[in-house]
Amino acid sequence: MPITKAAHKALRQNPKRKARNLKKKNKVKTLTKQVRKLALAKTQQEAQQLLPQAYKAIDKAAKTGVLKKGAADRKKSRLAKLIVKSATT
Repeated sequence: MPITKAAHKALRQNPKRKARNLKKKNKVKTLTKQVRKLALAKTQQEAQQLLPQAYKAIDKAAKTGVLKKGAADRKKSRLAKLIVKSATT
């Protein structure tokens, strides 16, 4: 059991923060999966339309510390590369 007031407050805050972080992380995962699925299914228009939403979710996750900046940049780069690559083949 926490002893100090600050530790009590941290105990209350942790579950809320965990839930918020998981929500952002899951949003990134689902949008990334959807974009990848559309790109691999050769539906470029739909993948291109969903890409800004994925970028937005990734950027928000990086801004709040759910993802590191480099990881977010890497995810965005790989999504864009996948769309371009599947368009040419």
